[in-house]
Formats: sequence, structure tokens, C-alpha cells
Amino acid sequence: MKNNFDFCIAGGGVMGTFFAYHLLHLGYKVVLCERDTKAKEATVRNFGQIVPSGLSKEWRKLGRKSLEFYKSVQQETDISIRAFGSLYVASNEEEEILLEELYQINLEEGYTSQLLNKESCLNKQPALNPNYVRAGLFYPEEITVEPHLMIHALQKYMIKKFSNFKLHYNTTIQQINEGSAKVELRTNTDETIYCKHFILCSGNEFQTLFPHLFEQSELVLTKIQMMQTKPVKNKSIKGSILTGETIRRYEAFTECPSFEAIKKAAPKESFWKKYGIHILLKQAKDGSLILGDSHEYASVKERDKLDFNQNMDINRFVIKETQRAFDLPEIIIQKYWSGSYVQCKTSDVYINHLTDKIHVYNGIGGKGMTASAGFTYQQTQKLWRQ
Repeated sequence: MKNNFDFCIAGGGVMGTFFAYHLLHLGYKVVLCERDTKAKEATVRNFGQIVPSGLSKEWRKLGRKSLEFYKSVQQETDISIRAFGSLYVASNEEEEILLEELYQINLEEGYTSQLLNKESCLNKQPALNPNYVRAGLFYPEEITVEPHLMIHALQKYMIKKFSNFKLHYNTTIQQINEGSAKVELRTNTDETIYCKHFILCSGNEFQTLFPHLFEQSELVLTKIQMMQTKPVKNKSIKGSILTGETIRRYEAFTECPSFEAIKKAAPKESFWKKYGIHILLKQAKDGSLILGDSHEYASVKERDKLDFNQNMDINRFVIKETQRAFDLPEIIIQKYWSGSYVQCKTSDVYINHLTDKIHVYNGIGGKGMTASAGFTYQQTQKLWRQ
């Protein structure tokens, strides 16, 4: 009976973990299976910015709901949250117009933001280059986390808090058989797990268990490159800073009245566009700076086109643009890394209820860290609220 659960979830990243979190709050018995010794894919290879401000309208709502859950858990245990807000910085008139228009949208939605002039931006973030900044839009409610700490701290907290929760590391679901009452799952450890519902959040298990469905999906693999400097002395950067190219890239700004005209006037070909580069910056607890990033794409059928090798032209370009936007001493990089995540080509997330017991969730893409907590709450309330 110890291997009988209401829900088995495959994938111990942010989406799978928050599915478990909400189902536990609904009183279900849950087992979460993670194929590695700990989560080490997209959930830990990102900036750790929880920024609903950058998402499209419906996902902004889910991102704001996520903020509530992050902050609620932080009140009970430290999951590395720092609540210093997010600052978008405009470098020219077009970007300033987009900030002003998004500010009006925020007013209509009741999402707190503050328009800042150049002087106020420099007062809030003295590390900005005065020759770069023209205006800013500040979101005081937004937060940052340390990704490699957050997910593991959250899971440890759940183990202590919920007696109806089990977490199995080094466990891969390799075979699935659906019966009339339960789903039977066979693992790499030759163990059998029985559950009423199976939620698949792992791309690896999705590919293994349903290879044809995986290959025929519209999923796209996205590779990003990021860097971490050595600790920077005498520079304090609190919260997230998102610069001009981010304003031109993030979904939220596509809702601004001027966006299409500004997009049409932009150069059709550029190094920025070729590699989907936009400059983000945040400071880790040890004083080092996390900076990036870039985006390269391949369909899941052609995923071998992308690997974990670094394109140093991208890194040099990101460093150069970071120095243009920020007044920093010499940037000394101590670590480079590549991350990857899966997203959908035409939709926001891949959802496939294969049966009334087997459910696939994948392709949440770059929204995962920000919106997963709110998205999984929405799904559990809609489908499994008792």
C-alpha cells in the first residue's frame, strides 16, 4: 500500500513541484519523481526573476498569483526570495513610449508600477550608465530567487510540512499501464507505483513514454547562454534590471498601441535578432553579477542542432552591451553556462489530457519560473478541487 497514491508527478522542476504543492493542499496523497539526484535543468539554469510584468495579459494574472505563493512560503521558510522589485530601463524615445503605454495598462489591471524619470532611475540603481538611461518603469512587488537554491528549499519544506508527500530522486518512469481504476507505473529501480492520476511534466519522460506524440508536437527547444562575474565590490544592485532590448522583446509590450509601428521601423536583420539577445542583470548574494541572455531555437525533431557549447561571439556581445548600459568596473567572468527549455510554437503551454487519468503538461518555456505556481494552481482548482 505504500506505493499507492492519488497522484504521481514525473518531473521535479518548478512546474512539477508546484503541481505537487497545490495537490497536497487539496489533501491528496502525492509522489513526485525526479530522474536526477536533484532538479538541474531549466528550473535552475535561469535568472531567477519572478517578473509577471513581462508576460501577456492572461499570464500576468497567473504570474501575480505565483508571487503570492512564493511570498507565502518565504514567510515559513527561506527559499532565497529577495523582494527588491524589477526595473525596466528605456534607452531611447521609442522604448520610453512603450513604458508609458504599459504603465497605463497596469493602471487598468490594478498592477502596481511606477514611471521613473532618468534621475529617479539613477537614484534607484546607481550602477546604470547615465548615458544609457532615459526613463524607467519600476514594479515594486516583483522578486528574485536563487534558482539553484529555491527549488530544493521548496521541496525540503514540502517534505517537512506534508505527511502525505513523497519525493523520489533518481527515479525515472519507464513504463505506463492504465487500468480501469488505477495507473501502474514502472520505474528504473524496478519499482511499481500505483496512482489514480499521472501528471507528466518531464520532457525526458514525455519523449520516452510517448515518443510519437512528442515528435509530432509543436514543441520547440530553446537554448540560452548566461554568465556570472566574480563578485563586484562597491556596487549594489537590488532586484532585476531589464534594459531596452527586453522592452522590445517581452510579450507584455506587444499589447502597447505603439508596438507594431516600432517593430516595423526596426532593422530586419541584426545580431540582436539573430540570437534573440536582450540584456538582463541581477546581483547574486555573493556580489557576483548574473548577465545574459540569448535565444537559439530548434524543433524537437531537430534538437541535435543545439548543444551546450558556448558561442563566444554571443558572450562578447552581451558583455559589450552590458558595459554600455551599466557603469561597472572591468567585467571578469567566472562562469559560463547554457540552459535549455521547451516551449510551444503557437500556444502558451502544451496540455494534453490523454485519458481521464493521464495528463501531459509541457512547453511552458521561459514563463516557468514566473508563472508555474499560478498556472498549476489554476489547473488543480479547475480539475481536482474536492
